[in-house]
Amino acid sequence: MAAVTPTDEDDLFQGSTMTFGEHLEELRTCLIRGAVGLVIGVIIGFFVARPVVHLIEAPLRRALGDYYISRGLEAFDAWRPRREGGPGLPYSRAEVVDAVERHGLSFDLREVHPGRLPGGQESPSDEKEFDLDALEPILLWQPLARDSRVSITTLSAQEAFGIYVKAALLVGFVLAGPWILYQLWTFVAAGLYPHEKRLVHLFLPVSTGLFLAGVGLAFFFVFDFVLAYLLAFNEWLGLDPDPRISEWLGFVLIL
Repeated sequence: MAAVTPTDEDDLFQGSTMTFGEHLEELRTCLIRGAVGLVIGVIIGFFVARPVVHLIEAPLRRALGDYYISRGLEAFDAWRPRREGGPGLPYSRAEVVDAVERHGLSFDLREVHPGRLPGGQESPSDEKEFDLDALEPILLWQPLARDSRVSITTLSAQEAFGIYVKAALLVGFVLAGPWILYQLWTFVAAGLYPHEKRLVHLFLPVSTGLFLAGVGLAFFFVFDFVLAYLLAFNEWLGLDPDPRISEWLGFVLIL
């Protein structure tokens, strides 16, 4: 049987004339270009980190607002006069829902002695017993955006700066990601078959589009359901959530 002599067409490395050292130098060049792109992306990130932080915390603020509004409506529905024939609530449920949904207000249901308010007719007495049955319900209103219960806290002076830096790094990685992948691609592509390159050209844009679609799906749909479940779990355990922005950012990055 005659020996099969490999031809130039069968030589997988016919287009490669680089030595091992030259390959390392090419890799170093690609990594440096990728690092420069990342630095530029992070610099841009420092200019837009603040709106990015606001964008990240928006789903949490929205979920907290819905949570406390829901709890307020439950307390409104469950309220009963302390005595037979006692005064009822000063607003109907329809009015409360309109104030919440159309005017962006939050409320807190409290009880007071009307006569003891400023301008009231009653004055403090020497009686030792507190008149519990004389309490009447009132609703305290405020804009939902100013409700302290929906605020997101930090526990140290430096935590806010750390969040700002993390947001800038996140923006930098997102902006520089395509450039970094391109640099890696230019290094790896030399060792691929032509048909493998065609597959990469086909699937790389699709993968990038799916990644961006996944980010949008998480921000605009998934976070709302996840937060609603987690806050409902807090309510089931009888706990009031007091979220920190650093913990929420870490959770967002995990998702």
